[in-house]
Amino acid sequence: MLQVQNLTLEIEGNRILDDIDLNLDRKKLYVITGPNGSGKSSLAKAIMGMYKPTAGSIIFEDQDITDFNITERANLKIGYAFQQPPRFKGITVEELLELSAKNEGQKDIEICDLLLDVGLCAQDYLHRQVDGSLSGGELKRIELATVLARRLKLAIFDEPEAGIDLWSFQKLAETFDMIHEKYDTTIVIISHQERILKLADEVIVMREGTIAEHTTQDKFLSKIARDADCRCRQGCEKGALYDEVECYR
Repeated sequence: MLQVQNLTLEIEGNRILDDIDLNLDRKKLYVITGPNGSGKSSLAKAIMGMYKPTAGSIIFEDQDITDFNITERANLKIGYAFQQPPRFKGITVEELLELSAKNEGQKDIEICDLLLDVGLCAQDYLHRQVDGSLSGGELKRIELATVLARRLKLAIFDEPEAGIDLWSFQKLAETFDMIHEKYDTTIVIISHQERILKLADEVIVMREGTIAEHTTQDKFLSKIARDADCRCRQGCEKGALYDEVECYR
């Protein structure tokens, strides 16, 4: 579905992305992870058109979209969800979802079903305003409902767990799992969270503006477990108490 070829991004003389090559397949869930400052969000924003690459190309469904702006990419059904969803004072949840569906020419969208799919009771939320009265977790799930209303082909989520409590995060992870099973959308999630990583078909590890590894979820989590075990054993050799159970948590 998406090919990123030899992508380089420089901002104010600093090289943020360095010769990135990446292929994304249809209807897979990808998690991009890595240290802070490794270029994860910059790659996502380059795919969305927020950053114009210094070199390289982006191909979406066999069409070169490197020079497309955000609106043009949105019209191709590529979407991006920020860490902090926007609030819209004076607009109800129902109006926001209807607007999202209408903008995409969808006439058969059932708003109540969308809310149910993201774990919200329509009766409790349809007439609430999308403002400060909603919690971070509620806003995240309403934003997910707008993604479903748009029926995106490629949806990118930048650290969706940011700013929400543990209970809301658990419900959010369950919602991503449901979307992956039910819809045809290719999902890209930027995250450090193990619960999100466990949802992935494939994990993309970034380091210093490059892709250090592109692997399956099973292989990545197994490697993390081995590394954790190694660090714990090294600590034990230096006099620290070794606890295998604690090491794997």
